Amino acid sequence: MMALFRRKRSRADDVEERVEEPAALSAASADSGADAPAEDQGEVEDEASDAVGELIGPWDLEEEPELGSRVDLGALRVPKRPGLQIRMEVDKKTRRVVAVNVALEGSALQLQAFAAPRSEGLWQDLRGELAAQVAKQGGSAQERTGPFGEELLARLPVRMPDGRTGHRPARFLGVDGPRWFLRGVLTGKAMVNEQHGADMEAIFGDVVVVRGGQARPPRDLLPLHLPGQRQQPADSGRPSLELPRRGPEITETR
Repeated sequence: MMALFRRKRSRADDVEERVEEPAALSAASADSGADAPAEDQGEVEDEASDAVGELIGPWDLEEEPELGSRVDLGALRVPKRPGLQIRMEVDKKTRRVVAVNVALEGSALQLQAFAAPRSEGLWQDLRGELAAQVAKQGGSAQERTGPFGEELLARLPVRMPDGRTGHRPARFLGVDGPRWFLRGVLTGKAMVNEQHGADMEAIFGDVVVVRGGQARPPRDLLPLHLPGQRQQPADSGRPSLELPRRGPEITETR
């Protein structure tokens, strides 16, 4: 089945397009008023718009071609926020930038973008792989539905300074776009404070992915660069979708 890569600016638009889809492609069509008269469909759209409001990205470059108030980091354009700190994660051996870490008021969000197949996404398979990886290391993870679709709520194992084992909560967000996959990992205050969580979700939802036209194998990390620098040359290495390193966090001890 071919994946549908669409993110609309309002739930009303989203409902309208789902009404037009064949039932075989979207079970949601049956619930969105596909068989109802035109005036009834309009009522469904108005109710959806009032109840849910704006639907955020992340965006593809074709959807948001202008840089606007974002920082150009190569494959990712990250929105600016007052007090936001951006740190680039660099592989010590290759000196290649492999991730973007943004921090705001005690919350952290790691961002990575990968090449994906043209006809299907990666997130469905990757959720299972990440959950297995977390469990193997002594943590736990469970799927749930969030603002960007299915996500993983995890407890990652950490070693405390006194030698005890602790766990830090994390949320793995994933969005399949047109020939790209964006992963975000939330840690810190965003895991325990609703407003902090909403603020970081808004940042993730305003990211623009610059896929580029170069042919790349699935899961190949899209190239990043430091702010103000030109894009790095292609690298044959393929960093894995590993668990994030420690940053600002809330840690549980037992």
